[in-house]
Amino acid sequence: MHTTTVPTTRAETPTERPARKPKRQAVLEVQAKRRISPHLLRITLGGELYSALNRNHHTDAYVKLLIADPAAGLHPPYDLDALREESPELMPVRRTYTVRHWNDQDQSLEIDVVLHGDNEGAASRWADAAQPGDLIALMGAGGGYLPQSESAAHLLIGDHAALPAIAASLESMDPAAQGLALIHLDHEEDRIELTRPAGVELHWVIGPREQLLETVAALDLAEVEGLQVFCHAERGLTKQLRRVLVKDAGIPREQISISAYWALGRVEDEFQAEKREPVGAIDD
Repeated sequence: MHTTTVPTTRAETPTERPARKPKRQAVLEVQAKRRISPHLLRITLGGELYSALNRNHHTDAYVKLLIADPAAGLHPPYDLDALREESPELMPVRRTYTVRHWNDQDQSLEIDVVLHGDNEGAASRWADAAQPGDLIALMGAGGGYLPQSESAAHLLIGDHAALPAIAASLESMDPAAQGLALIHLDHEEDRIELTRPAGVELHWVIGPREQLLETVAALDLAEVEGLQVFCHAERGLTKQLRRVLVKDAGIPREQISISAYWALGRVEDEFQAEKREPVGAIDD
């Protein structure tokens, strides 16, 4: 058998790889929390390390919360590399949330957490139990969408998880903006008042999530020039929505901000890992 030896550069030698630069953590304090609707809890986080966040002006700006098991006895900030090597079972879980409001003057931000009836999720449990004075480590912020004033019209599509980003987007629009926002909710009582331009219609789609797909498929999208689209929902649904928007309606891909915010039957760690696999792709 012929064996070929592939040269290895110094940078590729495992023992000589540069140390990975740790991502900066901002440890903030829970300042307040209040129910926005039966299943939506708004939490205000603030403190001097607010400036450590990558404050940006995207209306879908998001941060990652590092949530440790209370039984682990850990206190933020966390040495993630040491935990990963020495005690991986104690690693805090990461949960991604849209920044609903930034308050630079008070050095605080607000996030909206969807509460499930059984509070199975780590973030739901943390949010439900959080009290003023509690500390939480955050990383970020990321983001990539902002309504453009030169757009001829806007189409915003999402579910409860995307509601904070859609709400922030509507608030940021030019008063003369035109368009439509379609938001799916499981429960009628979770409808809330949203500030928006007079020319942007708001429709709530209540019930099975498939109704959101049916509603989008029934839209008249014959005129797509200058249309800016924001579409974020559950992964399987988002794949189907992409087909309707891109393949059926012919909206140019560069005019659409689209990705899955979550996946049915997956916790976020699994969901994020699958983004790198075929099952996690939303593009055909």
